[in-house]
Amino acid sequence: MDRLAGNARLMIVSDLDHTMVDHHDPENLSLLRFNALWESNYRNNSLLVFSTGRSPTLYKELRKEKPMLTPDITIMSVGTEITYGNCMIPDEGWVEFLNKKWDRNIVSEETSKFPELTLQSETEQRPHKVSFYVQKDKAQEIMKALSTSLEKRGLDVKIIYSGGMDLDILPQGAGKGQALAYLLKKFKAAGKLPHNTLVCGDSGNDAELFSIPDVHGVMVSNAQEELLQWHAANAKNNSKIIHATERCAAGIIQAIGHFKLGPSTSPRDVMDLSDTKMENFDPAYEVVKFYLFYERWRRAEVEHSEHYLANLKSVCCPSGTFVHPSGIEKLLRDCVNSLKTCYGDKQGKQFRVWVDQVLPAQVGSDSWLVIFKKWEQSGEVRQCCLTTVLLSSKDVSVAQGLTWVHVHQTWLDGAGPNSHTTWLF
Repeated sequence: MDRLAGNARLMIVSDLDHTMVDHHDPENLSLLRFNALWESNYRNNSLLVFSTGRSPTLYKELRKEKPMLTPDITIMSVGTEITYGNCMIPDEGWVEFLNKKWDRNIVSEETSKFPELTLQSETEQRPHKVSFYVQKDKAQEIMKALSTSLEKRGLDVKIIYSGGMDLDILPQGAGKGQALAYLLKKFKAAGKLPHNTLVCGDSGNDAELFSIPDVHGVMVSNAQEELLQWHAANAKNNSKIIHATERCAAGIIQAIGHFKLGPSTSPRDVMDLSDTKMENFDPAYEVVKFYLFYERWRRAEVEHSEHYLANLKSVCCPSGTFVHPSGIEKLLRDCVNSLKTCYGDKQGKQFRVWVDQVLPAQVGSDSWLVIFKKWEQSGEVRQCCLTTVLLSSKDVSVAQGLTWVHVHQTWLDGAGPNSHTTWLF
């Protein structure tokens, strides 16, 4: 929460499965489009919050499977766990709040009396969440009976049914909506309330997000019937909530544009990035643009032209250096020359490149230091390195673009080299 000195320009609070992440999109194109938009236009002054029903274990598994960005805040286990930053530091105040009128042992005792309930895996059972599977036609009846029995035992709980099969029992004060309300209250107390908040979801356990006052909301086009029914009954006249015509992350991008919350054209939707008209120097955009070109070059999605390589060389300082993660040092212009030999080597293959946590800092009147994680996936092999780039605006115009002076990369722990892959940039 301390990364931004002032109020976030935009805070996006998004569910993951079937909202940010499209499990029917093997190329992950909508997610990659969102990633490029966020890192080039929003990361530096906005907040990304993932709000998922997944436990920490399953959340980390999803991060290994999909090209997801690193959020500033993670809300997990249907709003019962709030953590911050890369290290996922838990919010102890939230834990104390949820302990009121909650006894997990009593919940276990009462639910054991319902044979229709099938306990979910051990990883999904959390300190403030007990999770089951139940058949759709039995759900409402069981929820009503459970609510009565737990109330008689002195507990104040919330029972959430979503996805046509998942039943979660939480403390009454928990849930995705309450977790967001808690965060907004914290931001307000610190004088850092975001200028705009956009909530995004697809299922019943996301309904609470749309109940928070003054937020914008998007139900993605593939939203489930249970969420659409809730909207029809509770929020159909709320102009701040839309049902997108695009699936998953593409629907989130659509909502950014619809509500005019900021730029809504992803760099991945711009075919000739060299034609982009910039008003000011933009280090984050330069980084996103370069690695997107690198991906397209290797996938043969741009013309095999010396013109492109000449342009790349022109933005490299003549004495600029690149330090490879292996420690080998080369001239940047020599690295550009090496691209000649790999044009189209990933054509027709599953090869993607994306950058995460692109954070520029101006270190001089005409220079920026940009630190980010650069990811590369080829088939099933995924690699990542921490990258530091020094960019300069000395003696160049905005139209010419920033000059790359130095690039230094180090392997990220657990995401290092593989004997079957080549790491060029």
